[in-house]
Amino acid sequence: MADIMTPALGESVTEATVARWTKKAGDAVRKDEILVELETDKVSLEVAAPSDGVLSEILAGEGDTVEPGTVLGKMSEGGAAAAPAAAPKAEAPKAEAPPEPKAEAPKAAAQPEVQTAKPAAPSAQRIATENSLDLAKVSGSGKDGRVTKGDAIAALEARANAPAPAAAPAAPRELHEREERVRMTRLRQTIARRLKEAQNNAAMLTTFNEVDMSAVMALRTEYKDVFEKRHGVRLGFMSFFVKACIAALKQVPDVNAEIDGQDIIYNNHYDIGVAVGTEKGLVVPVIRDADEMSLAGVEKAIGAMGKKARDGQLALDDLQGGTFTISNGGVYGSLMSTPILNAPQSGILGMHKIQERPMVVKGQVVVRPMMYLALSYDHRVVDGQGAVTFLVKVKDAIEDPQRLLLDL
Repeated sequence: MADIMTPALGESVTEATVARWTKKAGDAVRKDEILVELETDKVSLEVAAPSDGVLSEILAGEGDTVEPGTVLGKMSEGGAAAAPAAAPKAEAPKAEAPPEPKAEAPKAAAQPEVQTAKPAAPSAQRIATENSLDLAKVSGSGKDGRVTKGDAIAALEARANAPAPAAAPAAPRELHEREERVRMTRLRQTIARRLKEAQNNAAMLTTFNEVDMSAVMALRTEYKDVFEKRHGVRLGFMSFFVKACIAALKQVPDVNAEIDGQDIIYNNHYDIGVAVGTEKGLVVPVIRDADEMSLAGVEKAIGAMGKKARDGQLALDDLQGGTFTISNGGVYGSLMSTPILNAPQSGILGMHKIQERPMVVKGQVVVRPMMYLALSYDHRVVDGQGAVTFLVKVKDAIEDPQRLLLDL
């Protein structure tokens, strides 16, 4: 027998949840075939079979919390799944002659039980009929127990004054047929907790600006084909914003800093987190040393991280250590939002939908593709002037991309 163990989960991760078993007890498995999926606070892990054999026992069921080194199940090596033993065939019962029925004496027909109604005065009977009163339950005070009119009226008054029966205790709330109760995944619980902590712990504020996307869109239209042919990746807008943010971070280093107790840590490296939406929730893989990459390098890194996120293949190292985050709600149609900080970072840029709007340029009203930008920042570290300056620097770099080439 071989134990199926919970693997090491990574730095600072102490437990995981059993998300799904891909095999049942008794199933034959091959070496390296995925047996069970685990879900941690940050990533999903797959546990493979250590050898060929049979999954003989499952010890940790779906939804259970496990720690590194916990035995998830057991398997017998080199065996084959045992087929259930065939049930012995039942022998056909021998035919037997049915017993002859015994003659029985005819039973006397049952006589209906006759109930004698209480004698009642005609006036009492009329009251009972009009008020659905059962005179059989009324005590008569007349001669020979006769129910009088007074007895009927007294019975009606007693019925009216009787206390109402106690209500049955309310049953636990059941979900309506149009509702469904689903337990939050560990990743969703972590997202909820971290976002709420960011709101509670940071002095969060958001400042806005808008950027004319004309220059970047024209540059992309002119060079996108040759760019893709040369570098093997499509030229998008995100790489321009990553580069623009890095240029702004160099000029406003407070936005690239974080608080640690009573100290401020100024990061002299530029590890940019790019928020990615997946089926399980929002994750923020980090593009490390993005300042040393070209536009093509940034696009390749973003594409690779996005694919790993959608495939559930992100490692813990892919999600740790970012210094600044960019979130693009525009891909979902968002026109404006206030993004929440990715603690302990002090700044996050929100990109939004590109929308044509009338703008006044040199005294003329022209239609331009505009995007609202939002910078949420921790006011404990970043002053309002620094935040506005940062956002203006990003705006200038996007509206005049040559600044990025000239490091202006």
